[in-house]
Amino acid sequence: MPVSPGTGIHPRPLHFDTKVTHMTTTSAPRRSRLHRKEHRAALAFVALPVIGFLAFVGYPLVFSLFTSFTKWNGLSDPVPNGIDNFMEMAGDRYFWQSMGNTVFYMIGIPIGLVLALLLALALNRKMRGTTFFRTVYYVPVVSSLAAVAILWQWAYNGDFGLVNQVLAVFGIDGPNWLQNADTAKPAIIIMAVWKGLGYSMLLYLAALQSVPPHLFEAASLDGAGVFQKFRHITFPMLNPVTFFLVVTNIIGGAQIFIEINIMTPTGGPEFSTASIVWYIWQKAFNYLQMGYATAMALVLGVLVFIVTAIQFRLNRRFQFAID
Repeated sequence: MPVSPGTGIHPRPLHFDTKVTHMTTTSAPRRSRLHRKEHRAALAFVALPVIGFLAFVGYPLVFSLFTSFTKWNGLSDPVPNGIDNFMEMAGDRYFWQSMGNTVFYMIGIPIGLVLALLLALALNRKMRGTTFFRTVYYVPVVSSLAAVAILWQWAYNGDFGLVNQVLAVFGIDGPNWLQNADTAKPAIIIMAVWKGLGYSMLLYLAALQSVPPHLFEAASLDGAGVFQKFRHITFPMLNPVTFFLVVTNIIGGAQIFIEINIMTPTGGPEFSTASIVWYIWQKAFNYLQMGYATAMALVLGVLVFIVTAIQFRLNRRFQFAID
């Protein structure tokens, strides 16, 4: 056996065992009674929301998909009519007008986000009375939407409404807001922005307070001004909240109904305030055209899904993260 020079160590030759090692299989450990009991309890807890989803979401979704291809009044049996509902929809001017009104209401989304961000920036400063103002702006969020709609219906009244009384102080003769085709939709947008302002402001405020202070300190050392800090630090850090608000507001805006039904129960002058959900409700429950109404609801759902998917796709380009 060779000896390593100068070390006096006799290295041992490597020995490889060429025999095949046989793997032995062992049976699964036997679970205790307590484990099986907890497993059944876990399945029961998981099953409850699954059953609820199938009963209240899955089944209505499948049933509405079926009835969209039928002529059904909600009382008798549905009669299949192929794509007649969708052909009727293509030539229904009220469908397109209510869809256009719904898209018009989306103008309030960027307006509300800008106002909410400005309010959050103002209330994020250390000054007296911030808690009071945060509460005041959040009160409309927790108020009943029906009550708020009735309140604004009175405020918009052309004879004794608060809005026209305020305008009269400045010598302006205000219109009858909800009875004028030119002012009815803007009036509803103002009310919707006011109603949701506190919610957006609160989320922006929470996001502002979570921005790491050392980023602003580093920017100050580099000589950055207030606007540069907002552009390169604050605004990118608010992207997740902005994305969430845009997605949820668009989905909520596509479903606007209560405000329309209370403030302008006939769809407004010249059908100017009718939203698509309000029109679906009219067709379903006033005219008993359930098949046609579900077809319109199906189209609306598909459009909302497509718009949401596009938003998620675009959001990947503006993701911002700090290591």
